[in-house]
Amino acid sequence: LQESESENKLDGETASDSESKSEFGGSSPVPTSDDTPEVLNRALSNLSSRWKNWWVRGILTLAMITFFFIIIYLGPMVLMTIVMCVQIKCFHEIITIGYNVYHSYDLPWFRTLSWYFLLCVNYFFYGETVTDYFFTLVQREEPLRILSKYHRFISFTLYLTGFCMFVLSLVKKHYRLQFYMFGWTHVTLLIVVTQSHLIIHNLFEGMIWFIVPISCVICNDIMAYMFGFFFGRTPLIKLSPKKTWEGFIGGFFSTVLFGLLLSYVMSGYRCFTCPVEFNNDTNSFTVDCEPSELFQLQEYNIPVLLQSVLGWKTVRMFPFQIHSIALSTFASLIGPFGGFFASGFKRAFKIKDFANTIPGHGGIMDRFDCQYLMATFVNVYIASFIRGPNPSKLIQQFLTLRPDQQLHIFNTLKAHLVDRGVLGSLEDA
Repeated sequence: LQESESENKLDGETASDSESKSEFGGSSPVPTSDDTPEVLNRALSNLSSRWKNWWVRGILTLAMITFFFIIIYLGPMVLMTIVMCVQIKCFHEIITIGYNVYHSYDLPWFRTLSWYFLLCVNYFFYGETVTDYFFTLVQREEPLRILSKYHRFISFTLYLTGFCMFVLSLVKKHYRLQFYMFGWTHVTLLIVVTQSHLIIHNLFEGMIWFIVPISCVICNDIMAYMFGFFFGRTPLIKLSPKKTWEGFIGGFFSTVLFGLLLSYVMSGYRCFTCPVEFNNDTNSFTVDCEPSELFQLQEYNIPVLLQSVLGWKTVRMFPFQIHSIALSTFASLIGPFGGFFASGFKRAFKIKDFANTIPGHGGIMDRFDCQYLMATFVNVYIASFIRGPNPSKLIQQFLTLRPDQQLHIFNTLKAHLVDRGVLGSLEDA
């Protein structure tokens, strides 16, 4: 035990030493210099720092919203590309924080292995997506068919290669730190890559499942900031001292109302409500379909208690608007905890922002910390309450079977339908 303790002291691997090293001696691993454009600095030079920050955040927010509208207009492929770029940038910002701890020990391969694991995980997830949504195209091209058939084995082999490279990179006296960084990389992959993959899955269900949740988070972020800026007096949580109960409550009601209005507008357009599908004849994405019941106006009875207040007995609305209440409520009440989690992470490393990519806002991860949590909820919500069996995918799988397997399934299905009386009634008709 004495030898073990002395070795730990020599290695600098005690808990207290490790904590002090991980906090960089109080220095900030990510630059926090003012990256506000010089034009804005000159224009706002007469304002106090509080109001200057308000205007900078406001102008940049409008610019980001405009960019968001543009990429929506450009279609699903551009959206998927942007999601991929955001994922890579978020991964880079988090890994950079870890690298600032790691590189001071002159240890090998941390960044190389981190980016290699990112490549492996993306190859696995996007390969699964291509096989699911572009099945006919994959079956048509021989190289893609082979890659699809052995996709999981190839993915596992790639990951196993990285695993072996990590073991070979271990350096005596720094094992603990290297395993910390190995865990750091994998948690980052879990948070960033998995969630961005779910965002793309939500997109394929229909652009409305992509736009409404993201917009609700953006609305909540803006309105909570506005209510907190003008009316905030009561601190909400110690992790984020600037967050207030006034902002939290004001953001909630604003977001629910915004979600209802946005859902009503978007539910009337097929380009938003139809699933995003790949047309094999034109080799392009299509969003044309007959709207489901979710996006057809229906009449609902208003509760008796509200009838006297509103003066209405019934209201016509889209069923999706009811689902939007669940989405906007999550974005307002639970979504902010993604931001609180990120705040705790930044406080642990004594940094103000993940990066200084966006003046007044910090890094890309600072803007998307709540979006990733929202993406998981939307995906779970769709799987639990919306999505049913997909006949087209079942037929695609059926067509890849051997003729004898297809015949066996056909006879089994025929016997089942005859037993239920369905096939007989169809033949009589």
